Amino acid sequence: MTAALTLDPARTALVLVDLMDRIVALPLEPRKGTEVLVTAEGLAASFRSAGAPVALIRVERPGVAEQPPGSGLVAGLLRAGDIEIVKRTLGGFQGTDLDARLRQRGITTLVFAGISTNLGVESTARAAHDLGYDLVFVENAMAALTADEHAASVRYDFPRLGAVVPASGVRLSAG
Repeated sequence: MTAALTLDPARTALVLVDLMDRIVALPLEPRKGTEVLVTAEGLAASFRSAGAPVALIRVERPGVAEQPPGSGLVAGLLRAGDIEIVKRTLGGFQGTDLDARLRQRGITTLVFAGISTNLGVESTARAAHDLGYDLVFVENAMAALTADEHAASVRYDFPRLGAVVPASGVRLSAG
């Protein structure tokens, strides 16, 4: 794990994956969804104050008349100026305008957090890597259904795609 990175807020976006009530409430490891949420909210506040975009991705089940209760983003997470993406697959790029909206803002680096480490986050990150983005993964702002699933992504997959850091290691330059 990398101790710290200093990132350019003009070229970096925070990507929060599936921080929805019904997903945050799942039994998660190695930390509770509420812990992931608190860390993600802190990251989002830092990004917004530095003028860096925050993209919030949530999933909707395709082919159903009504989404399950708790399918919206956690209350208060989405702020004016944020990018909201609704996905219908594991990853946030397939069938959405996420790439276009990021490129429109000149974004080249994505910082990832959310649930589930090995599913929504990893699927979105793999697509981002294929699209040429530089990637950063905030280890303590993610969780999965099991500690082993989380660890496999963080230890084996993410280091091949980008840098893995703690939330305290994400720094945005002053300009």
